[in-house]
Amino acid sequence: MGTTERVVLIDSERFEISVDGYEGGLLVNFDPDEAPLDIVGHWRPGEPLFAVRIDDAPLTVGVERKGSAWRLTAHGASHRIEVLPPHIAQYRHHMIEKIPPDMSKFLLAPMPGLLTQLHVAPGDKVEAGQALAVVEAMKMENILRAERTGVVKAANFAPGESLAVDAAILEFE
Repeated sequence: MGTTERVVLIDSERFEISVDGYEGGLLVNFDPDEAPLDIVGHWRPGEPLFAVRIDDAPLTVGVERKGSAWRLTAHGASHRIEVLPPHIAQYRHHMIEKIPPDMSKFLLAPMPGLLTQLHVAPGDKVEAGQALAVVEAMKMENILRAERTGVVKAANFAPGESLAVDAAILEFE
């Protein structure tokens, strides 16, 4: 693997780095006047922790995807990290971060299936953990429960109706 140039944004602070890979590790250079960091470790996308050795010092880092960036946490500190090729980084200020819609006021169908029971109606107060609906999928009944206390604003489906994945069964105030 040859040298790769990248722009790293750590909490919006910009670093131009070069990365040289070798069998089992990376040499990461943040400053051409200093020795590169020797990073040895193995991480796969989706794993929540990354056990790594940086210049032979062990470190465990929490890894969480946050849109186009990553949230890395170690020793109680959390940082937002973006790694971009230089030709893309020059346009970073034009890129608008897409914020997902707030779906916390809805009870969503976790899978396609048949709504077999609806235990609440509009105006009902619900408590965290209370059974709200039963969805049958692949001959299994799945009880959907309230995540927190609230009041039902609307019921968008009735028992006997088919649901698509992420269908909004209930809406809360």
